[in-house]
Amino acid sequence: MAYELYYWDGIQGRGEFVRLALEEAGADYIDVARGPTSEGQGMRAMFAVMESKSEAHIPLAPPFLKDDDLVISHVANILMYLGPKLGLAPEDQGDRHVVNGLQLTITDLVAEVHDTHHPIATSKYYEEQKQEAKARAAEFLDNRMPKFLGYFERVLGQNPKGPMHIFGNRLTYVDLSLFQVFEGLRYAFPRSTVHLGDEYPHLAALRASIARRPSIARYLASERRIPFNEDDIFRHYPELDRSVA
Repeated sequence: MAYELYYWDGIQGRGEFVRLALEEAGADYIDVARGPTSEGQGMRAMFAVMESKSEAHIPLAPPFLKDDDLVISHVANILMYLGPKLGLAPEDQGDRHVVNGLQLTITDLVAEVHDTHHPIATSKYYEEQKQEAKARAAEFLDNRMPKFLGYFERVLGQNPKGPMHIFGNRLTYVDLSLFQVFEGLRYAFPRSTVHLGDEYPHLAALRASIARRPSIARYLASERRIPFNEDDIFRHYPELDRSVA
């Protein structure tokens, strides 16, 4: 049976980290909210799972994945489950936990990116917290983004198998997630990231190698790849970017 991915229609968001793994592996999956159904039916199916009065293991929010009767929520948890099945995780069980730790660090980074435009409350519009967002974005760009990217650059550089992968000598789902982070940051903060490749050469090389992978290249060129937009996690608000690169 095909995997069923449940996520909001119209944005890449956190669901994109799961999509990239599924696309790279050529897995059979249904993007339920965007599937070949009548308008709105996929979203209703997603809410039906979350609001179920009988399901024993209901997710709080998307993304979540259904594999037959199993429902798995949270990006890192989904990828830890899918990784071995898709050939995107180490064979050793201990190593899989190391890789999961790297993915959880990406989860932390993504949360901080989101908070650059929603620092007060997710229930409020960006326009209701613009001043706070400007301060939060400046802190992120000055301190937090370099801390996270510097960490991943060091992990790549200190990989005993070489810097082409974040762990070992073969592709894992974390490599794909780092590609998405790199792309998202360049979209959201184009002035602040103009020299990203010079500052983090291993990350830039990883991003380029992922983009060249046949399955990923086909996906990026397809209509399945939703463009970045201002309803997403990575949003481009010029006023939140540095004024001078």
